[in-house]
Amino acid sequence: MKLLFLGDVVGRAGRDAVLAWMKEIRSRVAPDFVVLNGENAAHGFGLTPKICDDFYAAGVDVVTLGNHAWDHREILNYIDGEPRLLRALNFPPGTPGRGVGVYTLARGRRVAVIQVMGRLFMDALDCPFAALERELARLRLGPGGLDAILVDVHAEATSEKMALGHSCDGRVTLVVGTHSHIPTADAQILPRGTAYLTDAGMCGDYDSVIGMKKIPATQKFTRKVPGERLSPADGTGTVCGVLVETDEKTGLATRIAPLRVGPRLETAWPV
Repeated sequence: MKLLFLGDVVGRAGRDAVLAWMKEIRSRVAPDFVVLNGENAAHGFGLTPKICDDFYAAGVDVVTLGNHAWDHREILNYIDGEPRLLRALNFPPGTPGRGVGVYTLARGRRVAVIQVMGRLFMDALDCPFAALERELARLRLGPGGLDAILVDVHAEATSEKMALGHSCDGRVTLVVGTHSHIPTADAQILPRGTAYLTDAGMCGDYDSVIGMKKIPATQKFTRKVPGERLSPADGTGTVCGVLVETDEKTGLATRIAPLRVGPRLETAWPV
């Protein structure tokens, strides 16, 4: 089975790039299941129901969120009725939505998607390690269980992402980081068979500061006075993500390869 994960979509540049490239990506890569992080899709901050529906119509199966999950309040009502939209599992009890979903594909194959949010340099949420352990105690990968388990770790610190990856090794198919908006070069299969990547990168305009217009973002570092509100860069976007192929019996990874298509970064087709 082929599983495709696309990194954080940032603003219109990211949305347009995903929608423009999705048909060719599906044709050339032929993924069986597509997950996308959409937490910055609505003008750089949060997600709206309309944008989420556009992603589904383009061929995305599941959308994950992050620390900007609630920036557009209409998502609060939408998420409870939309099982394909996931927020972080380790939000406190009573938070709208869900942090894990199990989805049935063709031929009865079942894929679970989980998102957790890190705590280093991030909001003070419940422990992501403990939240994952509770879910993995009930979700089993392999014969008699699930065909694949994907974990989106939305976190700032590379060390926290890597620690979560190693803690899941052999029990999930893929652990992939989001939030940093920069694709890392450490795609690998861990010793017990879990595919890992510290950050998938963003889908957005890379002529920017992590997707935002350069001058206002730079001035936040050089001046300590209120300035122009950050807004997404509006050049042509690049799509970044990762493809994982699985062992049909165990659900563990047999291959992991980056995907990058667009005008700024070196192109990488995982074929």
